[in-house]
Amino acid sequence: MTRVTPILLIALLVAVPLSLLAGRVWIDPLHPQVANAAVILMDLRLPRVLLALVVGAGLGASGAAMQGYLRNPLADPGLFGIAPGAALGAVCAFFFGYAAQGWLLPVFALAGAAGAMALLALIAGRTGSVALFTLAGMMIASLAGALTSLAISLSPNPFALSEIVTWLMGALADRSWHDLWIALPPTAIGLALLWLAGRNLDALTLGEAAARSLGVRPERLLWLMVLGVGFTVGAGVAVAGIIGFVGLMVPHMVRPFTDRRPSSLLVPSTLGGALLLLVADCLCRVLPLQGGELRLGIALSLLGAPFFLVLLLRMRKGLA
Repeated sequence: MTRVTPILLIALLVAVPLSLLAGRVWIDPLHPQVANAAVILMDLRLPRVLLALVVGAGLGASGAAMQGYLRNPLADPGLFGIAPGAALGAVCAFFFGYAAQGWLLPVFALAGAAGAMALLALIAGRTGSVALFTLAGMMIASLAGALTSLAISLSPNPFALSEIVTWLMGALADRSWHDLWIALPPTAIGLALLWLAGRNLDALTLGEAAARSLGVRPERLLWLMVLGVGFTVGAGVAVAGIIGFVGLMVPHMVRPFTDRRPSSLLVPSTLGGALLLLVADCLCRVLPLQGGELRLGIALSLLGAPFFLVLLLRMRKGLA
């Protein structure tokens, strides 16, 4: 266990009850004066809090694994093209009118993620090459982005267009236990697969040739990464829309407190992702904005873009 893991666990133990009480209407646990306080806590806030933990954990772990696999600290789960594929699936649900049935929207998103995973494996699966894998992921992301833009431009009516754009912004508002049960199983499977890949990722830091000499099978590692990132990111996008930068920021925040091996980074990044998304969602709820709640995807982009810029400036300074 790394030294930052107990700190993150304590922070989560503090943040979870606070986030249950926080909102436009604060609930005093000792003297609840809000009507239907128990219903608000159990049916509205508790599933939302648990969903933030699940989605954040998946995004944090997948970001750490991606950075270890690509040996690039600027890598992000979006590079695999799985998140854009899931977004395209969800947009298709809105476009063809299936989103009105609540359970079909995440099904379409998961199908889009699965399609992106299958395409990625077909292109790069046999070689196990990291470079080919990266380029294939970028191609899939570009293709999915272009098809999503096409669907938006051909949107059948203004209502569908509004729903698509709003959903792509990412949010956990109005989510229920149903969404949690959709996201939890694939995220748990994805996390298990990424943790299985941890030791191989450690060997890969020595280079592909050295990793092969240590017994690492690149094809097996690639499949673990495709399935692990696919399940975690696809499940998150299916229930919450596009939420970026978590997988980029969290590994950087916790890496100084570890021995910097990819396997040591997975658990702190999982906990850190859960904590970051929980706190960000809580702030979105309590901010007094006109016109409704700040979308979670926008809030994290406002944090992540400057963070990414600082990383680039540090990198440029190191290269100078």
